[in-house]
Amino acid sequence: MTSLHLIDGRWVEGNPPLLGPMANAFWMASVAFDGARAFDGVAPDLGRHAARLLRSAKVLGLEPTVSAEEIVARAWDGIKKFPPGSELYIRPVFYAEDGFVIPKPESTKFVLTLFEAPMPEPKGFSATLSDTRRPTPESAPTLAKASALYPQNAEAMRRARAKGFSNAVVLDAAGNVAEFATANLFIAKDGQLHTPAPNGCFLDGITRQRVIGLLRDAGVEVIERALSYADLLAADEIFSTGNYAKVTPLIKIETRDLPPGPFYQQARALYFEWAKAT
Repeated sequence: MTSLHLIDGRWVEGNPPLLGPMANAFWMASVAFDGARAFDGVAPDLGRHAARLLRSAKVLGLEPTVSAEEIVARAWDGIKKFPPGSELYIRPVFYAEDGFVIPKPESTKFVLTLFEAPMPEPKGFSATLSDTRRPTPESAPTLAKASALYPQNAEAMRRARAKGFSNAVVLDAAGNVAEFATANLFIAKDGQLHTPAPNGCFLDGITRQRVIGLLRDAGVEVIERALSYADLLAADEIFSTGNYAKVTPLIKIETRDLPPGPFYQQARALYFEWAKAT
């Protein structure tokens, strides 16, 4: 078994058909989702991911049909159906079945998916500057984890890979650094750690928040501020945080190689120490 889905209260394996061509989600992208992880018998911040999904659904005009607590409970039901020690991605989704352009809240459906996804080795990745930019809250539902936002992320990554890089640094509408195409971003310079201040143009990730809290509890000053691309090019080290890979070092930006640094190593160690103790 590689994937399992909770649909209408029943667990289904594989990749079952779900949407018809008249579904609002099919043609208007009325889909809110979230992603959590299970590994080593733990599911870090699963409750926070479930709660964010409910907030995202409401931003899109959907009406959640289950509570965050129910999502957590059913996710654990699903986790237990996999062999012990399985490394899983957990993806709960709300979507609209009906509505002409505007989704009908009362048509909101819920699906919970779990699938096998080994935790990536922290080998590091490369990045270049994207020529696409993150939208503002005035132009897109940026306060939600919405499927409609991800084609822009995919386009940034596609263009980066065409240039020989594995990821992209994406700017916000004002020209400040927002994030990587798929994760939040931290830089170290002269013994200080910096990260873009949330401004509504990018997702303030749950793993990002957790890592900042763990570092601050350990006595590390984490400065949230506007960062320029020049700041990244001059950084002593750069790393990312995100649900899929958790904490990962950037080892090349443009033509410059960067070794994994002490802030990255501390952040990763603190995160997994905390996660495995939950």
